[in-house]
Amino acid sequence: MRGPKEHHARPAIDPRFRSAALWHGPRTIAVVLSGTLDDGTAGLQAIKRCGGIAVVQDPADAREPSMPESALRHVAVDHRVDAAGLAGLLCALASSQEATAMPEVPDSLQHEAELMLNRGDPLEHLRHIGTPSTFVCPDCHGALWHIDGALPPRYRCHTGHGFSQRSLEHTLASARDDAIWNAFRAVQENAFLLEGMAKQRAHDDAAEAARMRTAAQMLTNQATVLQELLHSAPATVSG
Repeated sequence: MRGPKEHHARPAIDPRFRSAALWHGPRTIAVVLSGTLDDGTAGLQAIKRCGGIAVVQDPADAREPSMPESALRHVAVDHRVDAAGLAGLLCALASSQEATAMPEVPDSLQHEAELMLNRGDPLEHLRHIGTPSTFVCPDCHGALWHIDGALPPRYRCHTGHGFSQRSLEHTLASARDDAIWNAFRAVQENAFLLEGMAKQRAHDDAAEAARMRTAAQMLTNQATVLQELLHSAPATVSG
């Protein structure tokens, strides 16, 4: 679908898990595998709240342990298994599941799903699940709301974009780097242009050419500062 991204990604795991939880409740078996950051944690919480089964790959067996570690830290996981044992476990779980009544769906999950699907009043959905934060959505620049009681902390805007605290930091860091690179490019291009103009004016207006060369040197100095900022910027948090 072309709906709002979660964790600056499409498709993302959390909305898939949330949808499965709302539609299938206790018949749902969800698995979080190897991956960076913490997509899947909130979705796995939704699975559990609707009576489903949560399975997580053992972080020691994962190429990227961050997602399994986050799930284990924040969710009452039913099964922790390595990749080799996953197929057998899923077959056993699927064959042993008994018919269970669908539990009452938590209002907060329903509001969050409706917000992502652009159904109803988005601000009304946000008022039911969160409070305004001091942050702006890096995807659409709308105000982000902090989801009440979410662990790990999560945020949503009225257009439906969603972030965990870690994915928000990762996305903002990327936007920070892009902004500095764009500034570096613009300043450098301005310096190149002035240098070319100075060469053209050198024969008929030496004073004006000198002014342009001075301005170009000032811009070159600014570009050097921006380049140093890029090289000294902290790395994004991916673990």
